[in-house]
Amino acid sequence: MQPKYKRVLIKLSGEALAGQAGHGLDENVISYVVNQIVTIRNMGVEVALVIGGGNFWRGRQGKNMDRTTADHMGMLATVMNSLAMMDALEQRGIPTRVQTALIMTSVAEPYILRKALHHFEKGRVVIMACGTGNPYCSTDTAAAQRACEIQAEVLMMAKNIDGIYDSDPKLNPSAKKYDHINYMDIIKNGIKAMDTTAATMCMENDIPVLAFGLDEPNSIVRAVCGEKLGTIIDNN
Repeated sequence: MQPKYKRVLIKLSGEALAGQAGHGLDENVISYVVNQIVTIRNMGVEVALVIGGGNFWRGRQGKNMDRTTADHMGMLATVMNSLAMMDALEQRGIPTRVQTALIMTSVAEPYILRKALHHFEKGRVVIMACGTGNPYCSTDTAAAQRACEIQAEVLMMAKNIDGIYDSDPKLNPSAKKYDHINYMDIIKNGIKAMDTTAATMCMENDIPVLAFGLDEPNSIVRAVCGEKLGTIIDNN
């Protein structure tokens, strides 16, 4: 198998790392993801990761909490997931760096674009934590922004569903899956595949998004190698 892309940013939801339990970390899921990252990295693909924090904290849990405080707690949750992923990758011999948008130099580097690019040159995986560092911004938006900054060839969104549908397939058995959809349709029709800010950023910078199911066999490797799966979002 030959990779289609040289540099990718993979967005993982925190919930995906929780597995069936729905919270915390599932070592089997992490191992499954790590095995695939090792494979594509050994193919010569430069890999960046953005991981959500929903397996530990979601802002809506703090119903009576100040939104900024709740969002900062979510950013800290992404750091826990990022450190866990770093540890799992390094146990497999893959040099990895966590960079955070909030300064916490005891556990990670601050996010600096030029340092991230240098890590790619050295064959390191870069995990970008704390979202954008700003409240009121989702990790989808952070993934889109980082993908633009590092000039990733594709933003890969590994989800708990196998693509994008016109309605929730869990509630509507007749929901239609899109193989391809453009950004304007995502925005105009309010399709909840990614938040509007993230979609607009990728649209304006002409970065395609591939949304696919994480639990499909070897899905990350297959996606990187250009196999047709999930839903592609772009300007076409």
